[in-house]
Amino acid sequence: MRGGGSSGRGRAWRRRGAQLAALALILLALQAWLQRGLVSGMAPALYGQDPQGVPLALSDYRGRTVLVHFWATWCPVCRLEQGAIEAVARDWPVLTVAMQSGDARAVGAYLRARGLHQPVLVDETGALAARFGVGAVPASFIVDPAGRIRFRHRGYTTPWGLRARLWAARLLHGGAALAGG
Repeated sequence: MRGGGSSGRGRAWRRRGAQLAALALILLALQAWLQRGLVSGMAPALYGQDPQGVPLALSDYRGRTVLVHFWATWCPVCRLEQGAIEAVARDWPVLTVAMQSGDARAVGAYLRARGLHQPVLVDETGALAARFGVGAVPASFIVDPAGRIRFRHRGYTTPWGLRARLWAARLLHGGAALAGG
């Protein structure tokens, strides 16, 4: 039997490490490509009505770290992610936007059928989504207490990923805003 079994294992670990690094770079490049066109900097004005006709606005959340989440009733990834958004909404301020998902009646029926309770702006034409550069859903923005977009993400994300970004945005802002307040 040859000696050097440990050097063979070392090569295998280095090769596996290089493969993981290449995969990480590919995933980062893909995420950057998916985020192209999404706005950054100060959050654009976002206002409208919920399915019951109650006025809602992003400015109502000024002073708090908030998740702004764009989704659609016809989007299978959005349906998969709805539990995560609902879970985050129990701990953090959340404002969602139902993009091109029908009128207020259709969006309201969808929410009731699925037992969803987070605040929802009805964006029947996609005009609100266009302000944020959202052409595909799901898309999420973490807005700090001063109204600055700290994180943006297109595609599926976990509740822990959202919570981590919300927490980091609060810290980047100086920790001035509490999670729920």
